[in-house]
Amino acid sequence: MFKKLTLAIALSAATVLPNGSYAAEDAGYNKDYRTFHQNNKIEYGKIGDSYTADLVLYLAGNQFMVMEELIQDFLTKHPNIKNAYVETIPPGQIFKGQILKQGMINKQKTAMNPDVFASVNLGHLKKLKDKGLMDKYKIYTHNKLELMIAKGNPKGIQGPKDLARDDLVQSHPNPLTEGIFKFYGSAMLKDMGLHEKVTANAQCRGCWAIDGKTWFTKRHHRETPDRIEKGQADVGIVWTTEIIEAKKHGRAIDGVAIPAPLNKGSVVGYAIGVLKTGRNQNNAMHYVGYLRTKAAQDIYAKYGFVPATNLETAYKPIL
Repeated sequence: MFKKLTLAIALSAATVLPNGSYAAEDAGYNKDYRTFHQNNKIEYGKIGDSYTADLVLYLAGNQFMVMEELIQDFLTKHPNIKNAYVETIPPGQIFKGQILKQGMINKQKTAMNPDVFASVNLGHLKKLKDKGLMDKYKIYTHNKLELMIAKGNPKGIQGPKDLARDDLVQSHPNPLTEGIFKFYGSAMLKDMGLHEKVTANAQCRGCWAIDGKTWFTKRHHRETPDRIEKGQADVGIVWTTEIIEAKKHGRAIDGVAIPAPLNKGSVVGYAIGVLKTGRNQNNAMHYVGYLRTKAAQDIYAKYGFVPATNLETAYKPIL
């Protein structure tokens, strides 16, 4: 009954876009496909640009808030690169569904050969090396886990141990495509002995892991704040940077810190590399090199990310 009611709400709230897809319940997903131009123009949802842009970046989605300032600064410094197509979605979805096999977005095919791929887990890049698609990488920034809650903390959530409470409806990233949960959030729950209680060990996406209690999102950085604001969830595991960004825009959410080492801040590193199959090798190398600059590191820090060291940002072989 609860599932049917949720579906009815979703369909009634949705508005139809010109391409026939639904807008409201996607929590702004179409904004995760952007084409940036030298004149500061930004176009949304032009999936075909993944085949034609001067630079094609497929990046772990939780950086979405940084991209406008970062890419425009990069383009200003590289005027010969006329445009950049940037996708910010779960890295597992990119890896499995767009690089290793033909993917579809908004019913359109998307290029399987981006110039650059970035993930929150070096393991994805190691698998690309095994397939002969990438041989070098760098770590360019860091992040940590935090709990997203409703503004004013109406449920009195104090920390991650409260995820054991039976009175909370939870919204967490899915374990199939979202690296934040697959590699870090699930590990945190296991560290506390709460993984089975919170997730019932479910493996699904856009679904109830536990009916009416724990929702697994399709794209947590857009979906979890949306669900909390609508009263559909009380708490969710997100990155600290997503809480900073939401509050910056006046959204009705707050954050509850997760203490170290449970927040995984000591092990979360964003890894990036150039694909050998990309069309724009030189442009890709310029972008990966740019991430080491003070300008790029300062932009990431401005949005709450933890800067990488000079040693980490040096390009090195994938071992």
